[in-house]
Amino acid sequence: MKTYQTDQMKNIVLLGNSGSGKTILGEAMLFNGGVIERRGTIEGQNTVSDYRPIEQENGNSIFSTVLYTEYLNKKINILDTPGLDDFSGGVVSSLYASDLAVLIINVQNGVEVGTEIHFRHAENVNKPMIMVINGLDHEKANFEKSVEMMKERLSNDLVLVQYPLNEGAGFNAVIDVLRMKMLRYGKDGGKAEITDIPAEQSDRAAELHNALVEKAAESDEALMELFFANDTLTEQEIRKGITKGIISRGMLPVFCISAKNNIGIDSLMEFIVSEAPSITDMPVQKNRKGHEVKPNPTGPASVFVFKSSIEEHIGEINYFRVFSGRITENLDVVNTNNGTKERLSQLYVCAGKNRTKVPELHTGDIGAFVKLKNTKMGHTLNVPGNDWTYPGVAFPEPKYRTAIKAQSESDDEKLGEALNKIHLEDPTIIIEYSKELKQIIVHGQGEYHLNIMKWHLDNIYRIPTNYISPKIPYRETITKAAQADYRHKKQSGGAGQFGEVHLIIEPYVEGIPELTMQKFGSKEIKLSVRNKEEIELDWGGKLIYVNCIVGGSIDARFMPAILKGIMEKMEVGPLTGSYARDIRVYVYDGKMHPVDSNEISFRLAGRNAFSIAFKNAAPKILEPIYDVEIMVPSDRMGDVISDLQGRRGMVLGMNSEKRFEVIKARVPLAEMNKYSTALSSITGGRAIYTMKFAEYSQVPGDVQDAVIKTYSEEEEEE
Repeated sequence: MKTYQTDQMKNIVLLGNSGSGKTILGEAMLFNGGVIERRGTIEGQNTVSDYRPIEQENGNSIFSTVLYTEYLNKKINILDTPGLDDFSGGVVSSLYASDLAVLIINVQNGVEVGTEIHFRHAENVNKPMIMVINGLDHEKANFEKSVEMMKERLSNDLVLVQYPLNEGAGFNAVIDVLRMKMLRYGKDGGKAEITDIPAEQSDRAAELHNALVEKAAESDEALMELFFANDTLTEQEIRKGITKGIISRGMLPVFCISAKNNIGIDSLMEFIVSEAPSITDMPVQKNRKGHEVKPNPTGPASVFVFKSSIEEHIGEINYFRVFSGRITENLDVVNTNNGTKERLSQLYVCAGKNRTKVPELHTGDIGAFVKLKNTKMGHTLNVPGNDWTYPGVAFPEPKYRTAIKAQSESDDEKLGEALNKIHLEDPTIIIEYSKELKQIIVHGQGEYHLNIMKWHLDNIYRIPTNYISPKIPYRETITKAAQADYRHKKQSGGAGQFGEVHLIIEPYVEGIPELTMQKFGSKEIKLSVRNKEEIELDWGGKLIYVNCIVGGSIDARFMPAILKGIMEKMEVGPLTGSYARDIRVYVYDGKMHPVDSNEISFRLAGRNAFSIAFKNAAPKILEPIYDVEIMVPSDRMGDVISDLQGRRGMVLGMNSEKRFEVIKARVPLAEMNKYSTALSSITGGRAIYTMKFAEYSQVPGDVQDAVIKTYSEEEEEE
């Protein structure tokens, strides 16, 4: 294969709703570039992309796939992405590695849920974009309606570069208003016959050409001056303006194709190699220190791994993009994320599972490594002496959680290894080994997302598993002060055990000073603070441990043992066995024995005194509250708000953003179980949401009673 220089390559990502035709478009582009000899089909399960068994079984993309083709002496790297929002990780990482998004719209359905979601993903990272209307050979094709929907739901910056002459079952011709020519295709598509525009189309073509010229002129002041002077622009000037307009996102060119029949693909590819931005046209990449890394072909070699996968018989494959310099076989590099030295013994360019060995890759190119020691997705590799590290891909927060358990305990270790491999391939699946809940919690983008993960466990890793309801990580605290004392005394021959602890506990609130006097009934206790210890708890909140011992009633050497006993009960609250938090403890008195007192005696005395006081301090359960932000079409906003209120949610505000209504709310995690499925049902799949932990808050009394009852029943069963 030819070695391509930086100015000879383009990197695009195919976006669009599931079923829009991304995979078949990629197939046609590879065929037209001579990378494959025949085009596969989804039905035939023989496409270059979607080659994994689960993708063939389901008939849609689950993972992003790296492809390439060659056209007009240029190389186009193509990233084919999944259409379903559950697999948005592949979309986000592919956007990071590309310079142009190609958004595909199925002409039968117009703008669908996935179309809007993918458009927003590209918008969020300010990625240049062109639009492709596919399926114009379908009998129900309606080009004008699709364009109207695109303007209404996506952007008013659309500009037609092409329109179909005869959409429907006989579709074989496109009017190209950039070249002002008609492109006519034969039975098998392929390369167009370029002819003059029919007379009956000349007025419409001229009108759209003028609109294109004006839009191109708007992107550059010099072009605008030429346009005013000459009342038009040459084709070369128009192309220059289009390129600038695409890069600034001030223009979204629209193309017409039938991917299935290979119609319009040659024209689209010609436009990509001529007008699409390359790495040198894009904003300069910055490393974690904020320093610019210019795409310098003669600079130090530096690459970023944007995707990792595990292939049968091969093992781990890391897909990368070259941000600087030139990568060669047997190059020694350093992983700046972990300091590991690696040797790049083999370099590949990939078309799905087909890999072609190459000797070198230049700035801007995309390739793959195999058999690296300690390099994963998100890592940076540099030549020695260069410390660049790229910030990496910002994946969406998980929206769905469930607990998972191997059906056989003997598979527990295998399950852990398999889950780690799954996370390697899909970083949006997050594995949490919760000591607190005694569960493995799996976080993902939706119910379908995690069902696909379970398919892999069942069929690829051969580990039978069950999904079970995840427990809620409640917290326990107190709402008033309480006093308790406890004497631990044990005599069983030889040395005995003796320790007595008197303490007071109260709720801890930041900024509230320590007690100096506390009254319980007729008993008044004076507190003299000698020293205190502020402990940041691993699970959130604080424990303030205050030593008020005077007169040596408890030796200072036993104070750490008392704290240890208290911490043991902080880890197992009396209401639900959850972690306790935000408590201030005053140890103010006690007794020792000159012979029998030891650390274990005071640990047990402190633990039991704390437990008694906790139960008398009006304990309450705290639950995790999440900030939830929902983007919803305005006609479904009322239904979404009603559903949130039924989930004990508190709506904090609403505003309009990018053609959507944005609802901001706070909702208890306990009420968010399977919310992604419910929201999809309410809105017809058109809403998306994010959720992020906000705080812990007291649960209402009726909810607390139900939680305690459930916990008690589970304890009895065990």
